[in-house]
Amino acid sequence: MAQIARSLARSLAIDEDLTEALALAHDLGHPPFGHAGERALDAAMEDAGGFDHNAQSLRVVTKLEKKYASFDGLNLTWETLEGLVKHNGPLTGSVAEPILAYCTKQDLKLATFASVEAQVAALADDIAYNSHDVDDGFRADCFTFAELAEVPLAGRLLAEVDVAYPGIDGPRRLYEVNRRLITVMVEDALAETGARLEDLQPNGADDVRHAGHAVVAFSEDMQRELDDLRKFLFARVYRHERIMRIMVAAEGVVADLFRRYSTDMDALPPEWSEQAPAHDARAFARHVCDFIAGQTDRYALAEHRRLFDATPDLR
Repeated sequence: MAQIARSLARSLAIDEDLTEALALAHDLGHPPFGHAGERALDAAMEDAGGFDHNAQSLRVVTKLEKKYASFDGLNLTWETLEGLVKHNGPLTGSVAEPILAYCTKQDLKLATFASVEAQVAALADDIAYNSHDVDDGFRADCFTFAELAEVPLAGRLLAEVDVAYPGIDGPRRLYEVNRRLITVMVEDALAETGARLEDLQPNGADDVRHAGHAVVAFSEDMQRELDDLRKFLFARVYRHERIMRIMVAAEGVVADLFRRYSTDMDALPPEWSEQAPAHDARAFARHVCDFIAGQTDRYALAEHRRLFDATPDLR
């Protein structure tokens, strides 16, 4: 994702460093097991402000990282923090509690769009996960080449590969399709974004923030084809019986850990139990949530094996 984001930024002549920083940091707040873990933590935190991985990314870089003598968090620019919070668009309606709390100290202007750089990072994320989910889904035997060929965009690219490299073996065939998928998405995004910026003629970053619409986007035709691809991936990969079974088990692991840490402070490592807030149930719940959210998949499973008699096999 960071490579794609930086390539887009270079082609658009925008701030490459800001774009790359947002690409690298945008998922810092993801808990173990990705969105499955996020769902479990949000449910566990229902009475204590909920859980949102973008809000957690903000907490990581403004509170949880402790590097400097004079303040908590990292020494990041306003534009970086804005991009972490708003890369998917303006935040209106229900906003995660940690984001609202931070905005009382520094206004991130939640109702406006983010910078071009943040929008590029968000689109790079779409490009990266679309291509990698095709790759992962095929390697996990969730679908075949014949089934992929029925999807308009992927089928067209697959046909191009077969004409150029007749008889190519499976792994190379898949890689060629993915290379071309990334290329067509990048080229389309550059063309559409260039046209939108030409129409807008911004004189500064605030013109982009107040444009009333995203300036970084795919064309309507590409968006329709990507919608078809996502529907295919949703049905064949994300909702595949094997995947769903693993995700439900992963949610259970996170829920188990939250309940155990919440009722048994000694189950936390000393550096976390010693810093736990006293006499404040909401603050303690957030403390436990922060600990779990910072775990890797492997660490969470190791903790579950340490604390419980049986741990599911998530392979």
